[in-house]
Amino acid sequence: MRFAAVLVVSLSAGMMCVADDLPPPSGDVFAPGTKLEKLFTRTAPIRGGLTEGPACAPDGSIYFSDIPMGADKGQILRFDPKTGQTTVFVDDSRKSNGLFFDANGYLIACEGADGGGKAVVRWSIKTRERRVLADRFMGKKFNAPNDLTIDRQGRIYFTDPQYVGGEPREIEHFAVYRVDPDGQVHEITREVEKPNGIGLSPDQRTLYVVDHNEEPPPGSNDRTKKGAMKLYAFPLNEAGFVSGGRKVLYDLGKENGFDGMALDEHGNLYLAQRSLSRPGILVLNPAGKEIGFFPTGPSQPGATQPVGLPSNCCFGAGEEKSTLYVTVDVGLYRIRTKHRGALHAWEK
Repeated sequence: MRFAAVLVVSLSAGMMCVADDLPPPSGDVFAPGTKLEKLFTRTAPIRGGLTEGPACAPDGSIYFSDIPMGADKGQILRFDPKTGQTTVFVDDSRKSNGLFFDANGYLIACEGADGGGKAVVRWSIKTRERRVLADRFMGKKFNAPNDLTIDRQGRIYFTDPQYVGGEPREIEHFAVYRVDPDGQVHEITREVEKPNGIGLSPDQRTLYVVDHNEEPPPGSNDRTKKGAMKLYAFPLNEAGFVSGGRKVLYDLGKENGFDGMALDEHGNLYLAQRSLSRPGILVLNPAGKEIGFFPTGPSQPGATQPVGLPSNCCFGAGEEKSTLYVTVDVGLYRIRTKHRGALHAWEK
């Protein structure tokens, strides 16, 4: 879920802001008059990076990652919609990125590179005990687990690119993997240049994967050229494996692509779009047609220190079931929508 697939944000926390004079949202997805409501801005003395991976807990609170660059330690934070307060869950997240709660109420985290754990782990909310679920495939250490989703069988699908960090790679390719409840790890697909955000359709038959590759094509040193900036749909069979050819649902071309995503109960996709000319939440129906857009920052083509770039999103629970929580720059925001989010893994 994310842009640890990162365009690295180098502004200080005090300079990070989202413009107040953004254009209105388009489409018939967002509640009338809704604004981008700021809930939290980084206060920890850590540098660079961004917030990421919001996930809704069974009690309705929102957990999210704050990922710095380099030697600074990342955090997992908790926002309580009832009190409006944000507190620290853990002050060393091992560079956690994407987060997701499983059916048993455990917090599952993707830990990235750049000094991070490079693993998929499980946190107990009550005891803060951390357990590694998987950190290798066929004996080789993962590159940098990025984002994840969990199906109704408790199987964890996650992406494994690497955008930052100087650690040597043991796995030459980038891929999407699955960790099963018994601990087995399966490669689901490597038909993605650089997999980032990931999500499942409400019927569990389609796996959505963001391809966000900022590197020039092989053999080219032209940094103005980029690889794939696309959203794919992969059909899944009942066993949870790809059972047909991928479909390109959306192609951003030369623009910076998507990061993380959330889905509503109708199967519409809410995508964190990091395009400098149009940063915001793009909403697509299952066929890939745009049905809404909510800007999170100004149009700023060519900006070297862009602001208002979203990284990921999730729906709340209970009275907040139609509220979309969005991580932007080094903050947490929310947007009121007209649709309820898809069932969380812990919801029946």
